[in-house]
Amino acid sequence: MTLLERHAELSETERKTALDDSCAIIRNNVETFTYRCQNHSSVNNYYPERDNDEWTTGFWPGELWLAYEHTGDELFSHVAQIHVESFYHRIVNKIAVDHHDMGFLYTPSCTAAWKLVGSDRGREAALLAADQLCTRYQGVGRFIQAWGVMGERENYRYIIDCLLNLPLLYWASEETGDNRYREIALAHTETTLKYSFRDDYSCHHTFFLDPVTGEGVRGETNQGHDSKSSWARGQAWAIYGLVLGYQKTGNRSLLDLFEPVSEYFLSRLPADLVPYWDLIFTEGDEPRDSSSSSIVACGFLAAAESFDELGEAEKAGMYRSLAKKLLKALYDHCRVLPGDDSNGLVYHGTYSKKSPYNTCTPEGVDECVSWGDYYWMEALTRLGGGWEPYW
Repeated sequence: MTLLERHAELSETERKTALDDSCAIIRNNVETFTYRCQNHSSVNNYYPERDNDEWTTGFWPGELWLAYEHTGDELFSHVAQIHVESFYHRIVNKIAVDHHDMGFLYTPSCTAAWKLVGSDRGREAALLAADQLCTRYQGVGRFIQAWGVMGERENYRYIIDCLLNLPLLYWASEETGDNRYREIALAHTETTLKYSFRDDYSCHHTFFLDPVTGEGVRGETNQGHDSKSSWARGQAWAIYGLVLGYQKTGNRSLLDLFEPVSEYFLSRLPADLVPYWDLIFTEGDEPRDSSSSSIVACGFLAAAESFDELGEAEKAGMYRSLAKKLLKALYDHCRVLPGDDSNGLVYHGTYSKKSPYNTCTPEGVDECVSWGDYYWMEALTRLGGGWEPYW
């Protein structure tokens, strides 16, 4: 019996309990985070307040929208729409938006608002964010530059995370009829497929290109252990991003690549199925990154829907079962319970773990992380069926 075969699946009762508990915690957080944002990660398992100036602040309103969908309670919608106004103010005034994370910011906050309650302000803010994302596009090399001054050689790179920003561009094309957004998303995807994946289907966190020729230069890491390892959250972004790309384009090669990229992630899981922060580690006392499992579970559930539509029921069932097993491991080992000494939803996330070989600032290690909380709720919601994605 393999490692995965030995593990139980999350039951429907556990799924509902986890969503109910998450909504109870979110309700308790509303007083603190109605006019203020959550920090990207907790400190001693409590999120500090912050201004709307981080790449992660879209996840808290995303949780509010998911709580609204689960409960029907207008309180969650009301508070989420207060945040929509904040996001509109942010994009109009160009506050900390000179980077590629417009999708992470505006999809779970503002496109969700448009889809769920017809918020014109949300739609306008999200379209402005899509325009902002397009300003990061580099025609030489055909990619969206992640950070830094545009065109500088030391910044001429993209990161694997950007696959989750692309749905904002596909949505903008659908909303406006302007194919420019879609063309940029397709070009970035093509470049990602060309350079980001190694022969063993692990992925580079970040990849540099030559600003003169546009040719690939080298893969590096910012938050993984080293340039040759696979950062767990990066591999997770790749898994979910490939499925979303397939769903937006119908390009079967994306779904075909999703399978071995997923197998690499699964092959590096420890005995309890909660991944370490980098997939180079499979045992020991290194920090975990529970958020990676939630992201992958979302990817597996989205893939299951796609395989069902393709008439490939066996694959659909396999990925749905794998998602349930990952979620069961989080349910057993990582979830925050109402009344715990925390205002997060999922313990044991990692934002940035410093190693001798990476360039990140160490913070949010073995803490709750805002995207981990959001994707936990999204995965639980997806598992219930019939959910219309924000992405």
